[in-house]
Amino acid sequence: MSALLCMAAACTEAKDTPAEGETKPEATKTEAPAEKTAEEKEAEKAAEEAAKEVEERKKRVAEAMEKAKKEAAEEAARWTDEMRKAATELVAASHKNAKAALTAVLGSDHRTPGNSDRDAHRHPVKTLLFFGLKPDMTVLEVGAGGGWYTELLAPVVAKDGMLYVAGYDPKGPDDSFRTYYGARFQMFLDKSPELFGKVKVNYIDPPDNLTLAPAGSVDLAIATREMHGWHRRDAFDAYVKAVHEALKPGGVFGVVQHRAPAGANPDESAKNGYLPEEWVIKSVEAQGFKLVEKSEINANDKDTKDYEKGVWTLPPGFAEEDKDKAKYEAIGESDRMTLKFMKPEA
Repeated sequence: MSALLCMAAACTEAKDTPAEGETKPEATKTEAPAEKTAEEKEAEKAAEEAAKEVEERKKRVAEAMEKAKKEAAEEAARWTDEMRKAATELVAASHKNAKAALTAVLGSDHRTPGNSDRDAHRHPVKTLLFFGLKPDMTVLEVGAGGGWYTELLAPVVAKDGMLYVAGYDPKGPDDSFRTYYGARFQMFLDKSPELFGKVKVNYIDPPDNLTLAPAGSVDLAIATREMHGWHRRDAFDAYVKAVHEALKPGGVFGVVQHRAPAGANPDESAKNGYLPEEWVIKSVEAQGFKLVEKSEINANDKDTKDYEKGVWTLPPGFAEEDKDKAKYEAIGESDRMTLKFMKPEA
């Protein structure tokens, strides 16, 4: 055994020993990785934080989606066969004018529980008649939110008119709240094909896609409590241009917007949900519209407009939750401008 070990050792030594005239190769050296620059470290840190933020946002969106699904299921369960029959009859009914149609719709059981509580603050009949709504119109709702106005407009125009809604794709990215808003609204529509079967949703993705409706197809476009968001996203002009494009010549653009104190800086007031009326008028007219009339239908002189959490402090948002809730209930919803613009005839 020892002889064999010696022979193995000799072979190993022979392999390591260069032949006469040869040079033993040097061992390969492994270089240490270069130290990252400050810029590289900062970029790496930013990428990690961005990835973490995306995951956190995905979680928040998923939680909001689950809540919306639960609420939608509860609302769908409320719809009895009798309600569906009544909804079918509501859509098929003939009314002598828009006021009669709206009055019938406001008294219908199809409305989402709690929505009728807002009527005293939002004056929907007066507001929509001020804008000139008629049952045979093609109407565009720019930003439907939870469908408060949709459930009023859709039944009125279902028989002889058309309702377009500009909204978000419910099948968008899972880390985007736009996807959640789109899914929530689609669930709202799905609960009643009788009422909402003719509603056409045009998916938008501002600023890249802002086609609200087919060009020149709309008689009346409505934006309620939307414009502060447009301004905050630096998209005010783009939205107004898109509305102008969708309207027929002579078409009306109706605006309801939280009103900031006169002379306020829109860049600052928009953060709290408000915009100054004179700035809105000037900015909309700059895109080719003409102000026809304004109304104080939705004015509220109790609104002090100085809340730490902005307009969302007031009902129905109650951003402060139970803190001073009675005080804010007494104030009511915000002070709002109500403006009627027209796209001039060619």
